[in-house]
Amino acid sequence: MAWADIGLPLRGEYMISIAISEKCRFFRWAFSALFFGALVMIVGSTIADAQEKNGTDLKMLFEPREYTDDAGNTLKYRLLKPMDYDSNRKYPLVIFLHGAGERGDDNFIQLKHGMKEFVDPERRKSMPCYVLAPQCPTEKKWVEVDWSAKSHVTPVDPSISMKLTMEVVQSMIESSGIDKTRIYMTGLSMGGYGTWDALARYPNLFAAGAPICGGGDPAKASILAKIPIWAFHGSKDTAVLPQRSRDMIEAIKKVGSEPKYTEYPEAGHDSWTATYADPQFHAWLFAQRRKLDAASE
Repeated sequence: MAWADIGLPLRGEYMISIAISEKCRFFRWAFSALFFGALVMIVGSTIADAQEKNGTDLKMLFEPREYTDDAGNTLKYRLLKPMDYDSNRKYPLVIFLHGAGERGDDNFIQLKHGMKEFVDPERRKSMPCYVLAPQCPTEKKWVEVDWSAKSHVTPVDPSISMKLTMEVVQSMIESSGIDKTRIYMTGLSMGGYGTWDALARYPNLFAAGAPICGGGDPAKASILAKIPIWAFHGSKDTAVLPQRSRDMIEAIKKVGSEPKYTEYPEAGHDSWTATYADPQFHAWLFAQRRKLDAASE
């Protein structure tokens, strides 16, 4: 019986039909892929444009910089300048110390946590400031201590990364229109340790400090008592035990000061997201001012 006798297409026609059908499917797939790719590019471009328009593009707003000391040691850092900068004004300076996971030399990953809150357009208008975000090299620390220890004694000398950071700060004070009564230090995890360390080493520099999920040396309490401090930690933190922050707050209170302390009952190691997103934190930080003595004028 022939194919035509039962109303079916001839074999050649059948094969041609299959080939045409396969080609149609291929072109439909190719067109869909191109359309989807173009859509992704358009959406990505729109988001990027919106970020730039709204002032939330960290890579654009934080200028990449590098400092090298006389011994050849280098510190990479990013710097956010005040919105609508006026050379006749003096501005607050916020120094942000990142955590261990953001160490390296790409000079960008240190902006991963917290920094988007400082580039919020409305906040930049109401609280214009510099934000200095240095990057600690891999295998280095803001303060060379054991994070897993229940306590530590402050090393005699600052770490090389801390030393370089403070040299950048000093240079900015001399040349960038910094309000010396409003220099603030904050940091998370490894940077929380660094914040406690910096506040104890340079107590006459800072108007306030905000260490997050870090630890310090309780023996420095009498020095730290002179500085407004708001510390933060998560009750369920297993990376840096909350007792490290509790010990510091208790020691400072024992010498007569009243530091602020927030412990998030349900938070683990990430106690920085809630902290930096809290408008009350920013309001408190920028309200602090250091009294200058005659030598500091």
